[in-house]
Amino acid sequence: MNESTVMKMKQMKLHGMHNAFMTAIESGKTDHYTLDQFISMIIDAEWDERHNRRIERSIANARFHYKSNIESINFDQSRNIDRNLILRLAECSFVEKNENILITGSTGVGKSFLGTALGYQACIEGYKVSYFNSAKLFAKLKMAKADGTYLRELMKIQRQDVIILDDFGLQSLDSHNRIALLEIIEDRHNSGSIIVTSQIPVQGWYDIIGEKTIADAILDRLIHQSHRVELHGESMRKKKSINKG
Repeated sequence: MNESTVMKMKQMKLHGMHNAFMTAIESGKTDHYTLDQFISMIIDAEWDERHNRRIERSIANARFHYKSNIESINFDQSRNIDRNLILRLAECSFVEKNENILITGSTGVGKSFLGTALGYQACIEGYKVSYFNSAKLFAKLKMAKADGTYLRELMKIQRQDVIILDDFGLQSLDSHNRIALLEIIEDRHNSGSIIVTSQIPVQGWYDIIGEKTIADAILDRLIHQSHRVELHGESMRKKKSINKG
């Protein structure tokens, strides 16, 4: 293969193919392949390169607040985490089924870490994911209503396969936030998944949402076909602080 062809690979952005080809040339391993094997090798390298770039873009677009993955989850018995359930959820069939995941527990027990790990895994599986701190999302949507971009923001959320609402329920919802949450939930009903993390047990969400009719509508859609994980144990942040000391 001449220099012109190598240059064309770069210009066509066939980076995986180019790198695999150059590595084979520089290592002197080209004679180890038949023609079919060599073509297969450089095509596989290009496929892997593009696949990895898609995952990296998906993770960047998700804007996770934390770095976590399934392999880093602490399955200590005291935390009340069902390993089999989490590993099944990590297969991401819950996304295909438009199911939700509700993660509750006291502060510091790892709710956000677990929710993010499942979102991260969904990115790896090729799904579009967005992470939101709940309070900041509601504040953003309230501003969007004022400047006329509210529907555009809702459409961005609707296009995601999975959204993560982190730290839900730290403060009661006012009428604007209540309606915004209802619209988000309705848009995703049977067409997307939601991962919610909260310090408040699920039975306490009625009071957080307020307005019984709207709370019933939201929670009926959110809780139906959901997986619930209630974490126990000491604060993981406190444990890390003690270990550092």
